[in-house]
Amino acid sequence: MANHASALKADRQNQKHRNTNRSNRSSLRTFLRTFNEQLKSGKTEEAKNSLSTLYTEIDVAKRKKTISENAAARQKSRLTKRLNAALSGADQA
Repeated sequence: MANHASALKADRQNQKHRNTNRSNRSSLRTFLRTFNEQLKSGKTEEAKNSLSTLYTEIDVAKRKKTISENAAARQKSRLTKRLNAALSGADQA
């Protein structure tokens, strides 16, 4: 446990930042989960419509420094690839 006033304040700030980041990350994961469920259930049009919302959530997480800029770009790229693969599979079927 911290003993100095500055260390106590730093501990309080770390707790606050940790809780904020956890909340932001949880929100992002919820959006990712719903997107993945839409793809698995074959609802590609719904997934296509929700992709822009998901992009916004990823950008918010990046702006709040919950995830890094490269991680955000990587996630967007992978999500788009998965959606395009699902759409091309739906077209062929």
